[in-house]
Amino acid sequence: MLPSQLVTTDWLAANLDEPRLRILDCSVVMRTAADGSYSFAGARKEWEEAHIPRSAFIDVLTELADKDNSLPMMMPPLERFAATMADYGVGTGAHVVLYDRSNHAWAARVWWMLRVAGFDEAAVLDGGWQKWAAENRPVSTEVQTFARGDFALRPRPELLATKEQVLAAIDAAGARVVNSLSPEEHRGTAPTRFPRPGRIAGSCNVYCQTLIDPVTKTYLPAAELRQRFAEAGALEGESVITYCGAGIAASSDAFALTLLGAPRVAVYDGSLAEWTADPSLPMETG
Repeated sequence: MLPSQLVTTDWLAANLDEPRLRILDCSVVMRTAADGSYSFAGARKEWEEAHIPRSAFIDVLTELADKDNSLPMMMPPLERFAATMADYGVGTGAHVVLYDRSNHAWAARVWWMLRVAGFDEAAVLDGGWQKWAAENRPVSTEVQTFARGDFALRPRPELLATKEQVLAAIDAAGARVVNSLSPEEHRGTAPTRFPRPGRIAGSCNVYCQTLIDPVTKTYLPAAELRQRFAEAGALEGESVITYCGAGIAASSDAFALTLLGAPRVAVYDGSLAEWTADPSLPMETG
């Protein structure tokens, strides 16, 4: 049913009434306090005010993160993840469309987790909520529920990299490690919330925001995406590991690389939150 792993707003609008469709709003918003500090929260309030018809809201920060891990946003145990997705009607015969209200990274994160669990009938909505709303598509305030799905686990642990695998990839001729954060964070010149500034030694930089057209809010055409990664040297190896701060922006890079047909793509789930906390692991700045 899904035409590809990236579906257009035209396609979704034409298929809104398809009973097998499960539309999930994965949005997370940044909240700024009076003192200038900020935090992230699930965008349930925004979803309640207006959302794509027949979509349900899933809180990525609470429902799809490992609550027992001190690192932020780590993939939860697969059995727990499968049970949560089943609660949202995901299982045999279901087709999942994921969207968010920012730059696709949260939707791509859930898409990646579904792949890790062995579920492939999922796609990211190109342009997400921003494009849907800009096109004056129908919106709803109704609460959507789905019959429980029979989610079948088919684990693919190779899609999540460990710090040991990243360390080995640094010196491996056929491997590339890609930082999905901003150039300033990559160089170590931006303020950081992590113990050490900079990047994993030897990694290249493809900022996840540069994968998105600033006007249409969609992913760039394939040729332009390929150019972005090629210019950084990310396509020269036989395998790629993407990372960021906590595995979210890295999922957007990994999603784009998968669209391009790159072989053996993995997301470093612990990312800089884990890497920078271990002083024995090599970092670079500049």
